[in-house]
Amino acid sequence: MRVFRGGEPTELTETGVTTTGIDEPAVETDQKIRRAFVDRTAETGETGLRVWQPPRKVAFGRRDANRPGYEGAQEHAARRGYTPVERSVGGHAVAFTGTTVAFALAEPVEDARLGINERYERTTSLVASALTELGVETEQGEPEGAFCPGTHSLSGTGKIAGLAQRVRTEVAVVSGVVVVRDHEAIADVLEPVYGELDVPFERDAVGSIARASGEATPAVVMDTLVEHLSQWE
Repeated sequence: MRVFRGGEPTELTETGVTTTGIDEPAVETDQKIRRAFVDRTAETGETGLRVWQPPRKVAFGRRDANRPGYEGAQEHAARRGYTPVERSVGGHAVAFTGTTVAFALAEPVEDARLGINERYERTTSLVASALTELGVETEQGEPEGAFCPGTHSLSGTGKIAGLAQRVRTEVAVVSGVVVVRDHEAIADVLEPVYGELDVPFERDAVGSIARASGEATPAVVMDTLVEHLSQWE
């Protein structure tokens, strides 16, 4: 497995994308890196893990783009200093504050129809073990009114992590978000966004590692996720 950690030099520079220094990439660069990361697994056949802190943005799902209030939701996000983007996986909007941690596991596959549930179960278990090491006990599932509602979530005091999966011909990518802190800031931006989209949302359903009294230093969270998700193989 090849591990790529945000803010450090990576072999993805071969594709013309550079991630060096302590600054996290801007939104457009982040998207280029994401595509290069998946393409690398397709080309080399080697499993890849990326863990990073995405730039400040609200990532809308394809379901959001088809709703009447989508334009207004984008405007609400932009007014609060979050770049609105549309992602290729997942359902509804997710907010990244700059301290939020994301991860992606890219695995080569021979048959896109096989292994979907197994990948979800394996990844969920590894993320849960990482959160336990950080001092947060979680359970699968999420409270009513959670952001980006789905069947693959981990909750403690509110929803802390959510997972999604995209499978293409040669590569399966399991990705996820872990809310480190800033749960109130996330609720502040998502409440009007979900209101425009006419999707149920409860502020108290937004959790975080900090809210659950865990170790909420982003660098430590990233290191712990790398340690546990590297056990994928």
